[in-house]
Amino acid sequence: MSHPPKETAAVLGLGIVGSRAFERLRAAGRGAACWNRTPKGLPGEASDPASAVREAKIVSIYLKDAPSVREVMEAAADGLGEGTIVLNHSTVDLATTRWLDAWCSERGCRFLDAPFTGSKVAAGAGELVYYLGGDPGLIAELDGFLKLTSRATMVCGEVGSATVIKLATNLISACTVQALAESLALTQSHGVEAACLMQAVSENVSGSKLSAMKLPAMAAAEFDTHFSLSNMAKDTRYMLALADQASLETPAVAAVAKRLADLDAAGFGGLDFSALAKPYVDPS
Repeated sequence: MSHPPKETAAVLGLGIVGSRAFERLRAAGRGAACWNRTPKGLPGEASDPASAVREAKIVSIYLKDAPSVREVMEAAADGLGEGTIVLNHSTVDLATTRWLDAWCSERGCRFLDAPFTGSKVAAGAGELVYYLGGDPGLIAELDGFLKLTSRATMVCGEVGSATVIKLATNLISACTVQALAESLALTQSHGVEAACLMQAVSENVSGSKLSAMKLPAMAAAEFDTHFSLSNMAKDTRYMLALADQASLETPAVAAVAKRLADLDAAGFGGLDFSALAKPYVDPS
């Protein structure tokens, strides 16, 4: 294996967040190459994963799901150099995080479990928050690099801990947005203006950054994608797998997972996950 240059980084996955993270890395002189299954025409875009990572010291993964991460990393294997640092920012299941850690170790690479919170706006502004699981020395080494795309980091523990935290927080978001959708439906079905609900929630202990962001758009039946319904449906499957591994009953997220799966199957997967409200506010 070769030793890649110190300062270069490659991004695998150019979706809503990955493309914006890459642009920030490029602006800082760190984004050397990128790859996406569907070409985006960005500067430095490679034709295949191995070519994208060949000159990279750091590889940042922003892929959709666990199967994509496994497939793309296998395809990138021939381009990885010894000592390359692999950061997985994708939300995947715990088994895939542990697989990726072992896979990197076998190839002489270093690995950090590094999912994030934040969506389109935060990614564009470099204000993601990364949850980190792995070697404390590696986390310290990457502090400056992570600051290029984030406003904060949170150390969770060993590899896998950040994956668990990411799924746990997404569980809250999924269930909260379903609750907002139902409260909006109840309000409007009984002739009360959505604006009254929004004001009440803002003054209530149930109010949050999430409700302030999602509820107005839901009331207006506007579902511009910040975090897709399909992605949240995928994440709820990983949440249920975590619960099953711990022999836990999680009826709330089980119900929301089914609702998300049904709406995804109905063709709404590309919308924002606030489209949980679509059957109520825009049933067409």
